[in-house]
Amino acid sequence: MFPIIPANSVAADSGNSEGIFGFGRSGGPGAWVKSSLSNLVSNAGVIATDTVGVGTARKSVAACEYGGDKGIFGYGNTGSYVSTTNLVSDAGVISTDVTGVGTGRYDLAACSYGGDKGIFGFGTYPDTAVTNLVSNAGVVATDTNGVGTARQQLAACEFGGDKGIFAYGYTATYVSMSNLVSNTGVVSTDVTGVGTARAQPAACGYGGDKGIFGYGYNGSPPPPAVRLSMTNLVSNAGVVATDTAGVGTARSGPAACEYGEDKGIFGFGHDGNVPAVSMSNLVSNAGVVASDTAGVGTARYSLAACSFN
Repeated sequence: MFPIIPANSVAADSGNSEGIFGFGRSGGPGAWVKSSLSNLVSNAGVIATDTVGVGTARKSVAACEYGGDKGIFGYGNTGSYVSTTNLVSDAGVISTDVTGVGTGRYDLAACSYGGDKGIFGFGTYPDTAVTNLVSNAGVVATDTNGVGTARQQLAACEFGGDKGIFAYGYTATYVSMSNLVSNTGVVSTDVTGVGTARAQPAACGYGGDKGIFGYGYNGSPPPPAVRLSMTNLVSNAGVVATDTAGVGTARSGPAACEYGEDKGIFGFGHDGNVPAVSMSNLVSNAGVVASDTAGVGTARYSLAACSFN
């Protein structure tokens, strides 16, 4: 017998089994290259070698799930600030460019909400709190006036099955504030920050209804940057916990996504000693971060990731 679902209920995100990292910046000082490469993540958390890039190469993009089993990469910096998007099929295939909607910007964040929709929010240049909703068909809406402190270099993830949260970032200083996203895509005003203020962390869901923020950098002024490896768990009510001691190589600009339906993975980033890294760190369904796994694929940072399938 099928369960009876109230007509006004919102679908909950059951978690996807695979993931994808895409875009970013590779190379080295004096030879930085914007990328459109991607790397699939299996349902066991194994990252595949590079897939030849599709779409305009760019860095500082954002990505999220939509439609229950698909994903979308959007916005970024090509040398210009763009609002271009690229859809990800339920088989992990990235589509060619879709003409952008909304304000072109980079260093923004994105997450899913409502079980089958997504939201892009915040970013620069200049700093903004504008958001753009993504329908369950992957259609990006025009700008919604920003709520909360305008900022860049933040991260976002889902929690509670059908809600989201933006947190951390940089204004004229590093911040740890957060902004909750309701199951209808409404962004709340600022919530006082918990944990170390920082920029360029990554975030993903885990455990079916919780989230985790991790890594990033701070320091005064940037550069020099102090790379971090601490994490902050997000409860299924959207409450951000205090710092958990870092595991793995401290770095900024990684990306993160779900895999295996209830687990997560952080991958890639910039460790400050070499131009970029490709290592990854798995997150258990209890939110425990594992030590480094040797990198696969082109080392890069300022990329994005989402789950699919």
